Amino acid sequence: MNDPLHVAGMTFNSRLLVGTGKYKDFHETAQAIEASGAEIVTVAVRRVNVSDPKAPMLTDFVDPKKYTYLPNTAGCFTAEEAVRTLRLAREAGGWDLVKLEVLSDPTYLWPNNPETLKAAELLIKEGFKVMVYTTDDPYLCKRFEEMGCVAVMPLAAPIGSGLGVCNPYTIRIIIEQANIPVLVDAGVGTASDATIAMELGCDGVLMNTAIAGAKDPIRMARAMKLAVESGREAYLAGRIEKKLYATASSPLDGKFF
Repeated sequence: MNDPLHVAGMTFNSRLLVGTGKYKDFHETAQAIEASGAEIVTVAVRRVNVSDPKAPMLTDFVDPKKYTYLPNTAGCFTAEEAVRTLRLAREAGGWDLVKLEVLSDPTYLWPNNPETLKAAELLIKEGFKVMVYTTDDPYLCKRFEEMGCVAVMPLAAPIGSGLGVCNPYTIRIIIEQANIPVLVDAGVGTASDATIAMELGCDGVLMNTAIAGAKDPIRMARAMKLAVESGREAYLAGRIEKKLYATASSPLDGKFF
């Protein structure tokens, strides 16, 4: 199937993006990523070692020549923290495609949109290609696009909640008005959630806890791969219209008896 994902001038065959945290060790991380078929992996720069050779490094297990690393600002609560974190990531690995998230509080991990806007503006001016995590607000998502972000990533539900796509209607509006990729980020719990996101028309899905927190992360990674692919295929195929009454599966016209 020739249906690639285009982000920031780059092309990817997989529309599933996965995180690298919360696994029991880097071996399991590498196995899950391989099973997922993902080509983009997010890295929480403040929590995952990518620069200290004295400790186990993610790059020893997940080859940055094979996978596109997407540094993110998980754990940042101000624009200044986020910008500083991504500057360090660029120094460490030369990465300029980044995922920006600025959180409002440590309990609910809700996006802090005023600080996210401020950070996005600074990062774009410095030449970063910003994929931005935000609330499922159509106005904000359009504003991030107009600023120059290369993708918007509205949450499906709070980070790590596993609640699935709580508001498909606003996600549809965001998709309809967007001229850049829209990827659901956060809140996916199981394969059906990923399929729903893709059936809505999302360009991709990013997840971490849904895979890393599963009883069998490797098997869940395979399930998510298939879920994203099937959801995309269903979206492109075009679903039947929902109707109140039944329609015969076998037409009655031209019956033989």
